[in-house]
Amino acid sequence: MSVAERLEEEEVAASSGRSLGPSDTSPDEGVVEDLPLIDEKAVEQLTEGLISHYLPDLQRSKSALQELTQNQVVLLETLEQEISKFKECNSILDINALFSEAKRYHNKLVNIRNEMMMLHEKTSKLKKRALKLQQKRQKEELEREQQREKELEREKQLTAKPARRT
Repeated sequence: MSVAERLEEEEVAASSGRSLGPSDTSPDEGVVEDLPLIDEKAVEQLTEGLISHYLPDLQRSKSALQELTQNQVVLLETLEQEISKFKECNSILDINALFSEAKRYHNKLVNIRNEMMMLHEKTSKLKKRALKLQQKRQKEELEREQQREKELEREKQLTAKPARRT
């Protein structure tokens, strides 16, 4: 808005009885009129110059970011592989622990079996010995009984018999 137009508006406002305040005028009012006409070709050339100035840096930044994201993907895959290896190691350790525990229990079973075999042998020997002792006692008892019978018969024979009268 030009100075003349502004003065004219103030006069109109004063004659109508109202004053012109700062809120009555638009800040954009007259901007287009105040700017000189800009040549479209100049704008295009300036735009191209600006783009040509910053475009190589932006393209390098873009390629660097792409390379960085590719490296991150590779790193994440490698990290996942390492994590799976650690999990396998832990499971192998668990398996090793299970095998060592199984070996320990196997050894216990072997020891128990050996002890049972040894006890079986001892009981078999004791049974044989007990049977021999029982047979020996029976034999001795039988011999004593026979000896007693012999002694009784001998005593009978030795006892005086009354003579028979005939």
